[in-house]
Amino acid sequence: MEKKDLRIVYMGTPEFAVESLKRLVEGGYNVVGVITMPDKPMGRHGSVLQPSPVKAYAVSQGLKVLQPEKLKDEAFLEELRALRADLQIVVAFRMLPEAVWQMPRLGTFNLHASLLPQYRGAAPINWAVINGDTETGITTFFLKHEIDTGEIIDQVRVPIADTDNIGVVYDRLMMLGGDLVLKTVDAILAGNVKTIPQETLSSTEPLRPAPKIFKDTCRIDWTKGVKPVYDFIRGLSPYPAAWTELCEPDSSPVTMKIYESSKEFVEHTFAPGTILTDKKTYFKVASTDGFVHLLSVQLAGKKRMNVTDFLRGYRYSEKAILK
Repeated sequence: MEKKDLRIVYMGTPEFAVESLKRLVEGGYNVVGVITMPDKPMGRHGSVLQPSPVKAYAVSQGLKVLQPEKLKDEAFLEELRALRADLQIVVAFRMLPEAVWQMPRLGTFNLHASLLPQYRGAAPINWAVINGDTETGITTFFLKHEIDTGEIIDQVRVPIADTDNIGVVYDRLMMLGGDLVLKTVDAILAGNVKTIPQETLSSTEPLRPAPKIFKDTCRIDWTKGVKPVYDFIRGLSPYPAAWTELCEPDSSPVTMKIYESSKEFVEHTFAPGTILTDKKTYFKVASTDGFVHLLSVQLAGKKRMNVTDFLRGYRYSEKAILK
């Protein structure tokens, strides 16, 4: 079978999924349909519809786009069957019902941003950085009933530096993901895929999950210690951003997002959350085994700024603490 004869349906929504689709198109593959989320209402009255990054690219390439509200909707399933896909590829999309992923004769594979079986779930890149891992990766695997448990086709390992935040790792995995998707499709086309059941991959470490991240997930616990707090901040930066509350006597707490920090390990007697600053050049917060220096912050209703600009413009009492 030639590339042009392999009928591919691609499913994805965010920027992360654009690179893999782009590689397939530029690689000469026959993408017969793209499935993505419905356009989002934007603007003050929701009068402007914002297409997903995947839709924007697909339209620019003249590809057929489907945007179902519900993946089990019979009208959508009929449209999908009409595309006569040999293979479906999923990158950063929704959970698929069995009626969808079982449809193509060559199956459906997913690109997942972790070294499976570690970090099954919605936010694998975030949790790898939050947990202080020094390595992550990307995996292609065939879909089955249980989420992120299908047989592995291929993996690529990627180091995580101590200074990397989620944005840096995301961009790195996005580019390498495009390479891996293309390599995986090439192998399927050539008929030389040898899958590995996830349960056969031995690990001395317990499996870590990667659940979806909500606002409450992002609140900093200053009692965790300097390194865990530092990793927590970079694992959520630049989005959705770790946050804390700046609390002063007789005032309502003010939410502060923290985008960048540094570590100082030293013994002290301050309670976690205590602020130490010269009000000009540094702003550090006590944890159990030292201080976390805040380098880039954003108060509610304000723009993001480096800490020296923040100190120049914000006034608070000596009794202020972070909680």
